Amino acid sequence: MRLVRWTPDDLVRRLDDVVAVYGEAMNYRTDLLEARRGYIATHVRRPGFRAVASLTTEGHLAGFGYGYRGEAGQWWHDQVHRALDPPAQRRWLTDCFEVVELHVRPPAQGHGLGSRQLTALLTLAEGATTLLSTPEADERTSRAWRLYRRFGFVDVLRHFHFPGDERPFGVLGRDLPLVNPDTAAPDPTAP
Repeated sequence: MRLVRWTPDDLVRRLDDVVAVYGEAMNYRTDLLEARRGYIATHVRRPGFRAVASLTTEGHLAGFGYGYRGEAGQWWHDQVHRALDPPAQRRWLTDCFEVVELHVRPPAQGHGLGSRQLTALLTLAEGATTLLSTPEADERTSRAWRLYRRFGFVDVLRHFHFPGDERPFGVLGRDLPLVNPDTAAPDPTAP
């Protein structure tokens, strides 16, 4: 498995693969995936966009992650902003890198890819804080929740409902930069 940094063009070139991994990891309906395709394609133009991908030796996409600087006027940012009180808005959203997507194909999960992708992404991130959202789950059994807790993410919002998704989500945050990143993660800037 090879971890690489992706440019916006790299992600767009592999958009079919990205949407397929996203769908498998999130277990979303096909109609939702088609809507996400358009959103993902526009995200690559956001300020501070950073992306990483886990590729097999054959070049197949096993996982990916990306994010960008959060700003007023962006849908996710505005939803979270409205739900927070003013001190929390200043604390978390003033200078924030949003981890927008971080996914690993289910058959490839449990081998450290998510951890390596998150380490690489947060190492590349610009900002004083980082935020992400993940479906609510049992923190003891959910791989995603265990991963985020290992990285020091704390609760910002719990049981939050985004419009268009019936599931409750946790919004989690941590300070940047990532101190003492996992030394096992490959350098995402290496060719």
